[in-house]
Amino acid sequence: MGSGKGLSAVKKRYFWTCAATGTLALAGAIAAAPSVIGQQRAIRTVSSINPQEKEAGAKQHPQLLEEFGGAYAGPQAKYVEGVGRRIAVQSGLSNAQGDFTVTLLNSPVNNAFAIPGGYVYVTRQLMALMNDEAELAGVLGHEIGHVAAQHGQRRQKTAQRNAVGGALLQVLTGALLGDSAIGGLLQKGIGTGSQLLTLKFSRSQEYEADDLGIRYLASGGYDPRALSDMLASLAAQSSLDSRVMGNAGAMPEWASTHPDPASRVGRAAREAQRSGSTSTVRNRDAFLNAVDGVLYGDDPKQGVIEGSRFRHPDMRLAFTAPSGFGMENGASAVTVAGSGGQAQFSAAPYSGNLAAYIDSVLARLGGGKAPEGDVSRTTVNGLPAAWRTVRANTQSGQVDATVFAYDFGGGKAYHFLLLTGAGQGVGPFAPMVQSVQRLSAQDAAAIRPRRVEVVTVKAGDTVQSLAKRMAYSDYPLERFLTINALTAQSVLRPGQRVKIVV
Repeated sequence: MGSGKGLSAVKKRYFWTCAATGTLALAGAIAAAPSVIGQQRAIRTVSSINPQEKEAGAKQHPQLLEEFGGAYAGPQAKYVEGVGRRIAVQSGLSNAQGDFTVTLLNSPVNNAFAIPGGYVYVTRQLMALMNDEAELAGVLGHEIGHVAAQHGQRRQKTAQRNAVGGALLQVLTGALLGDSAIGGLLQKGIGTGSQLLTLKFSRSQEYEADDLGIRYLASGGYDPRALSDMLASLAAQSSLDSRVMGNAGAMPEWASTHPDPASRVGRAAREAQRSGSTSTVRNRDAFLNAVDGVLYGDDPKQGVIEGSRFRHPDMRLAFTAPSGFGMENGASAVTVAGSGGQAQFSAAPYSGNLAAYIDSVLARLGGGKAPEGDVSRTTVNGLPAAWRTVRANTQSGQVDATVFAYDFGGGKAYHFLLLTGAGQGVGPFAPMVQSVQRLSAQDAAAIRPRRVEVVTVKAGDTVQSLAKRMAYSDYPLERFLTINALTAQSVLRPGQRVKIVV
């Protein structure tokens, strides 16, 4: 969570969510795509990028950057841009690489997406899961395929708008708040860019995007089997993340927005074989040279999650999520979710009055006016604090929405927005709101970023010995195997290059 920002959509840390933003996809010329490889069936695709799409994409681009941590500033960005542009021209949307804007995002989410107008995105976290250039090209080709096939428009017609999986107030989608002064709570509280990126693609649309990604790989001179390999890594990562999270919090995003990646591995492999391409180009060394040093996991500038504890070195604060709740970090908010409720931790402008601060949060969420009511005051670990609960009617019944705010001094305040069952108020989040505390300078200085380091296997090295060098106390072996697409039975050879997280 970056400092000084209000509530926005919170991004999943764990799962790749493909997207082609439906409301930005304008009507374009439709043409039957030629069967360019083998006996592949034709898929109806857009034949060009029109000026309206380019203009709409340009407007959406800054919002997406803000919601997904901004553009990554490392040397990896230029490499990703080059690969993305080369694979994008295979789509037929444009023959000019310069028509595509390819961005590496500074996000700890396994995510990639594209929007009409030639805008393509992949996160540094998903890049770190890849093992060669062909896998990177395959993922980006898949996303471009969603746009080329205009899946966004078809999806928009049938899917309901959704908050990012697991985000606060998801149950209030389409809420009926009547004449309440906080009517529009959900709509004002969740970023529209990320909202659009979670509309569910159908199984057939995902298969079409897979097929197009494979087609683009083959026509671009890459090994078309790379997408299948990447899907296998994503399936392994999904499984590992479920274990790490203890299955707490919301449904894994793969399950809510995609057909199971494991079930797509074999199909993608068969499609690659049907392509007729004999290319084995993977460009592994070039990719490993590029990914070496990339930031991995949470960016300390946005705060870090370790187990159930969140710490932010710049804001100098920490809190602990309740037992049994999952926690997700985003560029401008942290989400805590479980069966007993959902919460977001964020910041808003502060004038020095906590009551006015709480009203401002409710007013912003409620369309400009906060409902009348008094705040309750307390002290939490030496911090002045205040809270207020309002009742809202939803399609699922009544709920309590609570703003619990803290004065950190120096004109800075932070707050939780809590959602619980009617009559519960703070309810299951009581231990969490009482855990907020200042972070000592020593503790803040000890928070260091994790990065990918590419190492060369030496004689005697094993997956078990290298896994001990991973900068994690939990599941070090499983993490090492997953990011390198290996198994516990894999035998490493001297001179082989692998990734560790340090």
